Amino acid sequence: MSSTRRETIVYEKSGPVARLTMNRPDRLNGMTNRMLVETRHALAAAAEDRELRVLVLTGAGKGFCPGADISQVASAAPDDPLTADDFRVPILLHNMPAVTIAAINGACAGAGLGWALACDFRFAAESARFNVAFLDVGVAGDMGGPWSLSRIVGSARARELYFLPGKFDAAEALRIGLVTRVFPDDRFRQEVDAIVNRLTDCAPIALRTLKANFVDSERMDFAGYVALESERHFRMFETEDTREAFAAKAQKRKPQFKGR
Repeated sequence: MSSTRRETIVYEKSGPVARLTMNRPDRLNGMTNRMLVETRHALAAAAEDRELRVLVLTGAGKGFCPGADISQVASAAPDDPLTADDFRVPILLHNMPAVTIAAINGACAGAGLGWALACDFRFAAESARFNVAFLDVGVAGDMGGPWSLSRIVGSARARELYFLPGKFDAAEALRIGLVTRVFPDDRFRQEVDAIVNRLTDCAPIALRTLKANFVDSERMDFAGYVALESERHFRMFETEDTREAFAAKAQKRKPQFKGR
């Protein structure tokens, strides 16, 4: 396993799996300018990592990320200047070839919620709590939330959560479809790891192609998308991994994928 520790995040990679941990547990991982910059750099590198298949975004300690660190913003003393490029974090989470998972272990609000919404999956611990919260601090929001949330829970519910913010628990998040699954706190990490392992057991090329299909489907009309999907589908049958998957299925054994 390789591990890179920066001031506000820890990036760990083991084979095809990476874990990016927001690491300000004394502030429940409240977001600072430095955290935004460090996360953007880490994700930009992850997006270019051809070995990477799954990336897990989570928080250290009892929080996921409750949004901006209010005390720092109120002090008008940002730790690092920002550029428009730093706000590409949700785009990187959404578009990168690897499957992205938000492992929501605690408070998740504001910009932190925006990051979670950009991921392919959101898994929550039972103790997790959510809030959009932007209007509560006099801003309209960032991190692409209206775009992401409208696609996840529908436009009407997304507007309700943004215009009438308030706290809600993991059970409500599951009921409205904001999160995929909720797990007991004492089994949360174990359950998320089991899903990660299931994904990394898949044929690597098929996994990356399926992710690309979903991303491309959001920008294309139906006919154009089906044409692209079909082209990729035909190419898949030229790979060793697909032939191995069919052979393993027929022989009732576990496939051995080589990523080619």
